[in-house]
Amino acid sequence: MIIKSVSYEEVLKTIRDKKNLIPILMLTAKAEIDDKVEGLDLGANDYLTKPFAAKELLARIRTMIRTQTTQTESILHVGNITLNRATFELTSPTGSFRLANKEFQMMELFLCNQGHSITHKRLMEKIWGDEKQVQTNVVWMYISYLRKKLEALHANLQITEASHAEYILEVGG
Repeated sequence: MIIKSVSYEEVLKTIRDKKNLIPILMLTAKAEIDDKVEGLDLGANDYLTKPFAAKELLARIRTMIRTQTTQTESILHVGNITLNRATFELTSPTGSFRLANKEFQMMELFLCNQGHSITHKRLMEKIWGDEKQVQTNVVWMYISYLRKKLEALHANLQITEASHAEYILEVGG
């Protein structure tokens, strides 16, 4: 078996060329400013030189996780559709809509569960919760609103009925 030695430069370049946003913390003995700058410029999120205190390492890891979570959680992307959780904007290459609160909650639930069926009951529980005065047909009404918006945006995904009272977000062509 032949094992090829790979440099950290190659590893960082490969990861970032694939648009992988995984947080990368470099732990190294290379403490020169030029080494640090090179590592960060190649795609590392942070750079820590040896020797280091475990307490500092853990603090840097927590910071990276916090930053990564904030960045990835604000935007959902499925097919050619993007949902911005901060602005409630549903966007495609052809336009965008600002969704009403219940539309946003429903679309977010579908995007987070893309390819999996969601029951009418779960939609009612997650979006309308304890609202006693809500009719069950409100789910169908909001699905209709979202379907029309997805169609207007020329989305390559659609909300379909998986079975009676179950819906699924599917990505196509």
